[in-house]
Amino acid sequence: MNPSSTSPSKQNKAVLVTGAAKRLGREIALQFARQGWDVAIHYGRSEAEAQETVAQIQKLGRTAQAFQANLANEAEVTVLFAAVASQFSGLHCVVNNASIFEYDRANSDSKLTSKSLQEHMQVNVVTPILLAQLMFETQKNNVKNSDDESLPSVIQLLDQKLINLNPDYLSYTLSKAALLTSVEVLAMDFAPYLRVVGLAPGISLPSGDQTQAGFSKAHQMTPLGKSSTPVDIAKAAVFLAEASAITGTTLYVDGGQHLLSSSRDVMFKTP
Repeated sequence: MNPSSTSPSKQNKAVLVTGAAKRLGREIALQFARQGWDVAIHYGRSEAEAQETVAQIQKLGRTAQAFQANLANEAEVTVLFAAVASQFSGLHCVVNNASIFEYDRANSDSKLTSKSLQEHMQVNVVTPILLAQLMFETQKNNVKNSDDESLPSVIQLLDQKLINLNPDYLSYTLSKAALLTSVEVLAMDFAPYLRVVGLAPGISLPSGDQTQAGFSKAHQMTPLGKSSTPVDIAKAAVFLAEASAITGTTLYVDGGQHLLSSSRDVMFKTP
């Protein structure tokens, strides 16, 4: 654990965003800061990028701090949450953004292996559920009744492809499908102390070796002629964090991409 040094935040609402050093996680963290939240930045190996994100948030006048943890290690996850909770007494939301996204398929050269499936399940399912459980325990022990403050929440990042399944990225898909189910189950189990909601992006950033041209073409393959941007997802995350009446459901922010069935992942339909 390697938090950067700042004084604890005692009054403002705070959010923990996993995988917040770069890409979508960074935009989510920045959007929370723009809306007045303090932010705990989790990172795995991208320390320089994490500290850069912290600096950007501090320029916005909010408190930010970076925390390192290997999300595949349950002990480190527990230490991560304890460290964040001790530094941000106003912790009000956890955004489980970090995930493994590696290609495998049952009927291909890149076949599913038990190792790949276990790794995806540990980071993409077990860790988000563990962090949700820790958040619930904290909120249950520190009940604050306030009519003008939204109920605390956990936001699980999912994927629009769960609506229209295809065989690509099998381990990833199975892990996200399990996490989708957990949203409803945990929402029932953690009420009335904690809300649990899902947020499912469309194709928002290039993945793997996808070219910019290929991404641009794939991004347009939706009913609206465009899928989600990182800003779209970040704004939706803040909305869900502040929406007291929403729990146990998933918001699809994808330009309608989930309405179009496909036999292959969209990134394989463009050059």
